[in-house]
Amino acid sequence: MTFASVKLNAEPKIFSRLFPLSSTPMIPTLETPRLILRPLELADASQAQVLFPQWEIVRYLTKAVPWPYPSDGAYTFYRDVTLPAVARGDEWAWTLRLKNNPDQMIGAISLIRGEKINRGFWLGLHWHGQGLMSEASEVVTDYWFDVLKFPLLRIPKAIDNTASRRISENQGMHVVAVEDHDYVSGRFPTEIWEITAQEWRSRATSEKQKL
Repeated sequence: MTFASVKLNAEPKIFSRLFPLSSTPMIPTLETPRLILRPLELADASQAQVLFPQWEIVRYLTKAVPWPYPSDGAYTFYRDVTLPAVARGDEWAWTLRLKNNPDQMIGAISLIRGEKINRGFWLGLHWHGQGLMSEASEVVTDYWFDVLKFPLLRIPKAIDNTASRRISENQGMHVVAVEDHDYVSGRFPTEIWEITAQEWRSRATSEKQKL
């Protein structure tokens, strides 16, 4: 549940060139040193409903997120938005779980086909500040470029959202534009971060050479 999906207004020919259809029918389970990323299911909504509705989590998410958050918000979003997008091949969604407690969902991360935003995530407050979302972002970005074969990853982030911006900066992304976007907490200047497949792979090669 990232609430990052957007409607596309691009010309179909341009869209198909930049974001070709993937033939991958299944979403795999991914792992990092500390995390299991399990494909999202409707049954995950009950845990998400407990963790997600916190101001610190939603304040910099798109204004499409209802606030105050309804009691069935996670269930209806998964049922009506996320899982249909996954079934169409327009989104790839995972829940985050610690390897030492795999039954507990602690957050979620998604990749989204589109020209405006391609990745979104949230993490339960108890697990903030531990570098867990950086781990998750690394492995799903690898999946975006190496498995799905997209040429570009683009993510808008409110300038005030320093923790999320730091993840993009540490991943070698760069700012290509500044716009005003509407969020749950209001309208804020927003940086558009990008990285190409070539830049991502060059970064990976550089990191390996340092080891």
